[in-house]
Amino acid sequence: MKFRARITSKRFIELFIQVNSTIAKLTKVCVLRVCPDRLCFCPMGLLSEAKLWGEVRRNVFHHFCMEGVSQEFNEIYLELTSEHLARAVRNASNASSLKLQLTNKLRPCLTVVVELASCPGHTRAMVHDLPVRVLPRRWWKECTEPHARGSDVSVYLPAMKTLKNMVERMANVGSHVLVEANLKGKLNLSVETDGVTIKSYFRNLGNPPNAVLGMSEGKDPENMVQVRVDNRKLLRFFDGQQINPTMALCNILSNTLLHLVLVHEDISLQYFIPAS
Repeated sequence: MKFRARITSKRFIELFIQVNSTIAKLTKVCVLRVCPDRLCFCPMGLLSEAKLWGEVRRNVFHHFCMEGVSQEFNEIYLELTSEHLARAVRNASNASSLKLQLTNKLRPCLTVVVELASCPGHTRAMVHDLPVRVLPRRWWKECTEPHARGSDVSVYLPAMKTLKNMVERMANVGSHVLVEANLKGKLNLSVETDGVTIKSYFRNLGNPPNAVLGMSEGKDPENMVQVRVDNRKLLRFFDGQQINPTMALCNILSNTLLHLVLVHEDISLQYFIPAS
């Protein structure tokens, strides 16, 4: 098995730092899945838990080389502590390059090399050897991408900061939030207790073209689809996310799942929150 990758673009280094900071805030342990065309940050845990899935496409890297466990199974799965990786790459904010490499230093390690320009013609490097566990192939099925059955509605999200403020206020009132949306670009958030009800309305957000085209014949686009989720899990997502997405989507599978998607260039984050 071999893996070496290098980022030289200042913009992509910043994005890589942001996505790792987000992952560290949302999960303590994750699996770095090395594929020929991308890196994936995979969840491990119970099906009832909220799950994160992150992808960094190969285009982010100036150099990307990998050889999996075999020609047939050309992937590598590395279990690691999310905060350790986030702390290591955080040092690259002013770096000229960021390198990742699978090494063996008495035990398997993901070696992170941050190259900093010290003076013209010279560089200095900060090296972090992060212990990892190479997962055998029999465990790979535990790290597959969470899949949601076709959602009943999909709507673009409003400004993330606005949503975060709303969810924070609702978290002080009740333990669960009801999320509703329809195919007319409407999104509602509400929390209700015996003594108080808070509801926020968003209009004209728009829907992805595929969602509208896939609407069943005879279905009223004004109908609201809803799911009730744990407010703490939803707030954890907004507290943790660091990237400034170019596209943010909310997908709802009626009374079953809330699926949030953030995309920025060649980086994407998905968060799956089961109904509760």
